[in-house]
Amino acid sequence: MSNVVSSSIGKKFFMSITGFFLVVFVAVHLTANLSLLFGPRAFNLVSNFMGTNPIIQVMQPILALGFIVHIIYASILTLQNQKARGSEKYAKVANSHQSSWASKNMYVLGGLVLVFLVLHLINFFWKLKVTGSPLLNEVNIDGEKMENAYALVAGLFNAGTIGYVYSGLYILGAILLGFHLSHGFWSAFQTIGWSNDKWRIRLTVIGNLYAIAIALGFAIIPIFLLIFAK
Repeated sequence: MSNVVSSSIGKKFFMSITGFFLVVFVAVHLTANLSLLFGPRAFNLVSNFMGTNPIIQVMQPILALGFIVHIIYASILTLQNQKARGSEKYAKVANSHQSSWASKNMYVLGGLVLVFLVLHLINFFWKLKVTGSPLLNEVNIDGEKMENAYALVAGLFNAGTIGYVYSGLYILGAILLGFHLSHGFWSAFQTIGWSNDKWRIRLTVIGNLYAIAIALGFAIIPIFLLIFAK
């Protein structure tokens, strides 16, 4: 078992499996965030559900572990590939697949996405779960008291110059995430052997559509809040 985990194929396999977790997580996270477009009541209800549902609370540390494993294996494989840049085998694989810009820069893209994620966690998740914020004063919705998560999110995006800067970073992060996913989606299927020449084309199309939907979905949130959440 240890040989499988430490081998190059094993590392790629575990990175692909954790990648699938991240694909699902991003889709669920975006679905929840899009409730911002329907106003304070909708987002506060969704945020309260996400913060109190026992299944989601169990999944959070699992997804966090998935992120960590994904980053570790991506770092190890990138270092190994750099050492083997002159390998004919690696060059043939890269050339045969006509590697895209995203595929050649997956580690850089992943690192930038990680920076965006950390910034996002500091501004929202950390305040919701740990430090709190004056904007999180409880609201009463249908007789249930809950934190005003909408005020926290909308407040940051509309915080004058800081809000514009953060909105720009958020949109940039969404675009970078889209590029990362555009390659990672079909690559994960290929690594576990669920892709051939015919299905690679199909999975590439599906992956690109998914990546575009995710990037546009996240990017539209700050734009909408800047215009309407005054």
